[in-house]
Amino acid sequence: MLAMLAAAVLAATTPETLAGDWTVDLTSSKSATPYLKRMSLTLADDGTVTGSFYDSDILAGRWKTSKGRTCVSFRTTDGKGPYHTAACLEAGRLTGQTWAEHRNFVFVWDATRAEPTKP
Repeated sequence: MLAMLAAAVLAATTPETLAGDWTVDLTSSKSATPYLKRMSLTLADDGTVTGSFYDSDILAGRWKTSKGRTCVSFRTTDGKGPYHTAACLEAGRLTGQTWAEHRNFVFVWDATRAEPTKP
């Protein structure tokens, strides 16, 4: 019984991690066809982030836990210009935005944990 209680307390105090695979919903409106992209994040102890988003490698990235949440910021490219992404994890969901100045848009999006890929 004590071991179960200790495990429950540890689980409650262990912060969620951004690391892993996410399904990002970039759909522009509720009536639009779903527009989903995969994001994969690897967080290093030194605060750097690697991985991929929107079929592009993360070129530069940082993460930090502060004020009760964990957030990430990084840059990717489409070969024509940079995409700047920032997101925070709260209650198991990732919410963020991606800005592409050269394309004159901002995507506001949210993400859920991706289903594991099957071999």
